[in-house]
Amino acid sequence: MPTDRSSAGDPDRTLALLWRDPSAVPRRGPRQGLTIDAVVDAATRLADTEGLAAVTMRRVAQALAVAPMTLYTYVPGKAELLDLMLDAVYAAMPRTDTSGRPWRERVTAVAEENRALFTAHPWAAMISTSRPPLGPGQMAKYEHELRALDGLGLSDVDLDAGLAHLLGFVRSHARDAADARATQHATGMDDEQWWSINEPLLARVLDESTYPTAVRVGAAAGSAHGSAWSPEHAWHFGLARVLDGLAALIERHS
Repeated sequence: MPTDRSSAGDPDRTLALLWRDPSAVPRRGPRQGLTIDAVVDAATRLADTEGLAAVTMRRVAQALAVAPMTLYTYVPGKAELLDLMLDAVYAAMPRTDTSGRPWRERVTAVAEENRALFTAHPWAAMISTSRPPLGPGQMAKYEHELRALDGLGLSDVDLDAGLAHLLGFVRSHARDAADARATQHATGMDDEQWWSINEPLLARVLDESTYPTAVRVGAAAGSAHGSAWSPEHAWHFGLARVLDGLAALIERHS
């Protein structure tokens, strides 16, 4: 299955649309009373409720009660539309004022803000953003998040890398959490129900003496979490390790 990527469309058209340059406003075709924002909002609602696969130009046009060809006078295609959607949800993110707080609290706030973003818009975590959308939402997000680590003695390169490391953890966790929710929905059972079915079957075929460490640790983790994987435990454990790693980097520069 192809991966959806940001910045995969025409660069000139995309940047003009992201920054609402006058050149991006359609000047031909029937007057439909649409705006670029209305198109983006409709596409975002589709993605939120049905996932990225539902976001086609035809489906967005149907949601807006216009012909597909009318939509193309506003946005040239899905690639550009994805950039607009990402930038819009970035722009709408609540940004916590953490000025004056310890750096761990500032960075934790950034992580929580991004987790909330991916919870509200799970599709946003599924788009590859190695080339991010270069719009005002992305720039405001980047500016805000860099400030959480600024002034700690890190070089600009390490500051950028530290933020990328943090956001990479958040994105990875969001994908795993979304996959867990989708699995439960698709199977109609939670992890506890799944394990109750598989445990007696596994006991018949598994030689515990061959895998003593796996059996011991798996039993302890399963007992602690009530499942093979706990999103909440994974979040708090992983974020703490990211913060510890950043602390070591900051200490090395102090």
